[in-house]
Amino acid sequence: MMFEVQGRFKIQDGWRKFRKIVDASNEKQAMERVYSLLGSNHKVKRNLIKIEGVKVIQ
Repeated sequence: MMFEVQGRFKIQDGWRKFRKIVDASNEKQAMERVYSLLGSNHKVKRNLIKIEGVKVIQ
């Protein structure tokens, strides 16, 4: 299934919004994938990522 995950993460100059579409089997796995992607791409720790919504995309 495809999930759209929205939220924001903190970088040096403030909070930046994000919207990621990921392939996962459930919501929890989709959230874990987003934590991993943002951490590897932007060097952001998990406690600086705030997920505000997860929804299934048809």
